[in-house]
Amino acid sequence: MASGSGEHFLRQLSSSNGLQAAQDGYGGGRRRGSRRWSKKRAGRGYGGGGKGEAASSSAAAGRKRVMVVVDDSSGAKHAMMWALTHVANRGDFLTLLHVLPHYGAGAEEAPSLANSLGTLCKACRPEVEVEALVIQGPKLGTILSQVKKLEASVLVLSQTKPSTFCWLSCLARSSGEEVVEQCINQAECLTLAVRKQSKGVGGYLVSTRWQKNFWLLA
Repeated sequence: MASGSGEHFLRQLSSSNGLQAAQDGYGGGRRRGSRRWSKKRAGRGYGGGGKGEAASSSAAAGRKRVMVVVDDSSGAKHAMMWALTHVANRGDFLTLLHVLPHYGAGAEEAPSLANSLGTLCKACRPEVEVEALVIQGPKLGTILSQVKKLEASVLVLSQTKPSTFCWLSCLARSSGEEVVEQCINQAECLTLAVRKQSKGVGGYLVSTRWQKNFWLLA
């Protein structure tokens, strides 16, 4: 179950975390594959189908869908684990969304990465339903489209630490930071940008549409 401090934090920011039935179809990009881990269907491989039915049943049970944007960075992994331990509760869906922005870029490694992250989440919290989606398309548009199509209750992204060294580093990361900011402002659900603090400080910095760099110690 998500920690008490995490639940209190979410209650402060959102008056509703219910999940409605997801619509059929997955727009916003070219879908490369998907996989779901569950107690009854642990061996299910990459392929489509079943998501609308699963979302409908989860809605009936009052469960929510937590979507996490993942990639091969350590920051994305930290955000994923934070969402798993602080936001997702027993029976909730944790959807890992890996967006490939350019055709052919990382297409071969993406399913393996998604599979590895999904397996890690399921091993850490088997009571949470985990699924992974790999989609090619424009990052911002794909994220916003999937949030809407799957009717996610919470969207979690990793946020980078602002650079203090040179303006070139800031320019190099401006695109990713812009995507995070646009998701916070435009996504049709509660959106959280998460960054793990250094070991000496501890905890996480969490940004939302209403609060920036809220320090959550847990």
